[in-house]
Amino acid sequence: MFVSFFPKPKLFFISAAVWALFGVLFWFYAGRDLGAVFGLPPLAPGEKPPLGLPVFWSAPFLWFYIYFAVMLAAFYLFWRFYAPHPWQNWSILVSAFILFSTYLDVEVYVALNQWRGVFFDLFQKAITTPNSVTVYELYGFQLIFFALTVPSVMLFVITRFVVSHFIFRWRTAMNGFYMANWSRLRHIEGASQRVQEDTMRFSSTVEGLGVAFADSILTLIAFLPLLATLSSSITELPIVGAVPYSLVFAALIWAVLGTGIVALAGIKLPGLEFKNQRVEAAYRKELVYGEDDPDRAQPPTVQQLFAAVRRNYFTLYLHYSYFNVIRSSWGQINGSFISLLLIPTIAAGKITLGLWQQILTAFSQVSSSFQYLVSAWPTIVELISVYKRLRAFEATLDGGPLPTIDEHYLERERAGVAPEDQPAA
Repeated sequence: MFVSFFPKPKLFFISAAVWALFGVLFWFYAGRDLGAVFGLPPLAPGEKPPLGLPVFWSAPFLWFYIYFAVMLAAFYLFWRFYAPHPWQNWSILVSAFILFSTYLDVEVYVALNQWRGVFFDLFQKAITTPNSVTVYELYGFQLIFFALTVPSVMLFVITRFVVSHFIFRWRTAMNGFYMANWSRLRHIEGASQRVQEDTMRFSSTVEGLGVAFADSILTLIAFLPLLATLSSSITELPIVGAVPYSLVFAALIWAVLGTGIVALAGIKLPGLEFKNQRVEAAYRKELVYGEDDPDRAQPPTVQQLFAAVRRNYFTLYLHYSYFNVIRSSWGQINGSFISLLLIPTIAAGKITLGLWQQILTAFSQVSSSFQYLVSAWPTIVELISVYKRLRAFEATLDGGPLPTIDEHYLERERAGVAPEDQPAA
């Protein structure tokens, strides 16, 4: 799954994580200020970044672009000479491009959050003091907003195009690797489906989860300092009272609680999804045999196999029903949680409309990032199911025993036990 596309996968991902962590820490503790040596200094204390698009070609941003390129070049050159791989341009350089575009998209949201603070304070002034704000000022702020949406749309289109090609390149690498070893893999149940379908599902799902995870991390890096600063305006929280960095504390506790509840509710889903692939494969396989052999795919056999498909789907629907109730309910409560936290501060008149908008956006971004598993759990369930199917390939190629569930099904198939009599994973 990974060795076909990434050089020495275990070491590669560990080194990527360590190098990324080093890059982030060095940036915040030294690298950001190092730009002043090259005439690209950071913002001075108390200085606000430019409003709107100019922020993206301001000195701090230009220095970050250079810093990112240097860190990427060092990582790429190390792996190019240490462990050359035919797909390393895609697995390293294109992955870095996707990460960089995700970072820029996060920064667009940061710029929009800054815009909200200034605009809604101006809006509050306009509605409380008539004729204190001209229509041209308000129109000007709307133009800034629309200008910020342009790079967001462009980034979305370009990134999705690149990601689509990245996914298919990964599938191509896996397909070539498995087909080169087809003589050792063909005996595994549903081998053709695993190569034809599961490779695409695996690469697309991992890439989707990876981009979402990177977006969550980058959002936390961008918005946590802002949320910590905004916390100074929130002197106390309901029930618990005064808490240092109150909004950060509330977002963390809320996210941990939500992640635990949703993960517990969906704990049975991966096994059911895996068995669903099993019974579907058995049904499809019999139908394929029936295309060439008139003695196969007879009504009793087909009805028996389809009954297994139906039974598993109905069980899956049952478990997804209570999972969706919990997940949907949590989503509804999550939307109003920050408003409940701000009620004492709003009642005390210690917050402006612009500050309130900034807090809503920043808290939502941080809370959503902390709750990555909550939003990604259904996709993770699907990934675990696909991984279990492809894991049989890995075990065969490594010369190890098949996973327990595959060995169990293989033994029962040899003994002539019908698929519908096989237990759930």
